[in-house]
Amino acid sequence: MSKILIVEDEVSIADLEKDYLELSGFEVEVANDGQTGLDKALAEDFDLFILDLMLPGVDGFEICKRIREEKNSPIIMVSAKKDDIDKIRGLGLGADDYMTKPFSPSELVARVKAHLARYERLIGSTVEENKVIEIRGLRIDTTARRVWINEEEKSFTTKEFDLLTFLAGHPNHVYTKDELFKEIWDMESIGDIATVTVHIKKIREKIEYDTSNPQYIETIWGVGYRFKM
Repeated sequence: MSKILIVEDEVSIADLEKDYLELSGFEVEVANDGQTGLDKALAEDFDLFILDLMLPGVDGFEICKRIREEKNSPIIMVSAKKDDIDKIRGLGLGADDYMTKPFSPSELVARVKAHLARYERLIGSTVEENKVIEIRGLRIDTTARRVWINEEEKSFTTKEFDLLTFLAGHPNHVYTKDELFKEIWDMESIGDIATVTVHIKKIREKIEYDTSNPQYIETIWGVGYRFKM
């Protein structure tokens, strides 16, 4: 049974999320303030974290950052704030998803299941020999999940690595943002494809010499993205 931590200061919302997740077969713990949530997140083993953005004590950004320093478990951030800058910041700190309140509990459950399923496939896969993709100074070890650019190793979040590997593994194919969201996040975009844009931006910052003139991931205006051979 997968174990989930909800860090949410609005008790009624936390209880509703907890009820729906438990009905779906998950074990759920709740923390109603940031410091308690951070302490529990770092001290105990959880398979997924649901973090509210605005919390008393320690905010969701700081909790996300601290979790990512030690753990790779999926993180879903939730907030009533709709500004793209908050989404960009959250995803940049390593969150795997960002949901804007209000949302249906059933949507939350669906996203939780999708993230857990993908994460379990990643950590459960066994490959005898490392598969490496090498393109013009970029080297991706898909088994060890490590990336080098001109012999310098770069650090990637789970979703950044998945997205880069998928595009590099299908060079010269143009993918729409909706297709990439469905492939990497295992769900329909539901009108929210900014997540893909943010991840592409973060990947370019790590592998491109000039992000305004990318040599690897090319924007096809009005369509999507293509990895250039």
